[in-house]
Amino acid sequence: MKWLTGNLIDILSELKQAQRNTNEENQQIEQQVREIIQQVNVNGDQALRQFTENFDKVQLENFKLSKEEIEEGYRRVEPEVIRALEVAKKNILSYHQKQKQYDFMDHEKNGVFRGQRVLPLERVGVYVPGGTAAYPSSVLMNVLPAKIAGVKEVIMVTPPSKAGIPDVILAAAKIAEVDAVYQIGGAQAVAALAYGTESIPKVDKIVGPGNIFVATAKKQVFGLVGIDMIAGPSEIGILADEQANPVFVAADLLSQAEHDKLARAILVTTSHKLALEVETEVAKQLKTLPRNEIAQAAMDAFGKLIVVETQQEMFDIMNGLAPEHLEVQMEDPVSHLHKIRNAGSIFLGAYASEPVGDYLSGTNHVLPTSGTAKFYSPLGVYDFVKYSQVTYYTKEALKEVKEAITILARKEGLEAHARAIDVRFEEEEK
Repeated sequence: MKWLTGNLIDILSELKQAQRNTNEENQQIEQQVREIIQQVNVNGDQALRQFTENFDKVQLENFKLSKEEIEEGYRRVEPEVIRALEVAKKNILSYHQKQKQYDFMDHEKNGVFRGQRVLPLERVGVYVPGGTAAYPSSVLMNVLPAKIAGVKEVIMVTPPSKAGIPDVILAAAKIAEVDAVYQIGGAQAVAALAYGTESIPKVDKIVGPGNIFVATAKKQVFGLVGIDMIAGPSEIGILADEQANPVFVAADLLSQAEHDKLARAILVTTSHKLALEVETEVAKQLKTLPRNEIAQAAMDAFGKLIVVETQQEMFDIMNGLAPEHLEVQMEDPVSHLHKIRNAGSIFLGAYASEPVGDYLSGTNHVLPTSGTAKFYSPLGVYDFVKYSQVTYYTKEALKEVKEAITILARKEGLEAHARAIDVRFEEEEK
């Protein structure tokens, strides 16, 4: 891990530079993804089969898994895993139900009502990553808020392999009540969801994390379809004072570092002693981690120990960084909540370890990264609805305001706008 010292501006500058370095456009990948999307748009399933053979080394005739295949995968999963997924589902539902928004109408003036309709999206595509690990929790986190929102059809795509789709992913899909599962991954899966093919229907929005090819593809199809966010490497920031347990802090830093070699793990503290103890603990715990190589690379490149003079500086740094996950391991952590302005998900106290949110608290783990928590929010029910405004005026109500409308329209040089109002009263003004 690297120690950072100096003034607040210098520390923030170095942290933000690390974010920019990992977010710089890779022109070669941009071009590759553009070509993949174009091929899928033009050639549909034929292109999907070719890319699947080239990238995943799998030959597929049918992309869609049958209900029987999903059921078989579910039955092969250990009962204790099924029970854990069901508990997670219950908590995710109970938390996200509170995010539901409803239609409203107001009648502040006679002859006028205004309102808003909250309408679920018709069809959503959920991308579930494959590769180095299987993430059944991501299935629940992406699908269940869509179900609460009332999305009519939720389809899931996930990369194929010679061994097939992991049983635990199929189990999660069944528990979350996914409507259809397609074994297709990468940029080609995003393209299929965005444009539709002979086998895979076009969706209104694509959500879910993926590698840089998936993230780039989502960025390129945005506008044709909606997307949740452009996800970058995972990150955790921990605010800790002298009373924090260095074993806990080190374990939580490593819980993010093991995701991938670009993950960022940052401790900000007023205690030099704690920082030293955490550094020692990280080295100790790394030795026994199964994903040691990944976590070590992340900690070497992006692990940071920052010691500052005051608690205010601690919060200023984290608000400037806007981390995906923010833990507050300080005395009376709840009292500090009002100081936090920018964070994807906030964890208060020594026992609200970030993995609690990843799996079981019910809060969502699809979060804004790379500083985008300054303007993005965690995935929620609100991501799966759209809003339509409603306006109603009687003739008498319009007559009361017509002059103000026509004055403004003509001030903007839009005569047709003004006439659209005037024409409704021409007969009675003759």
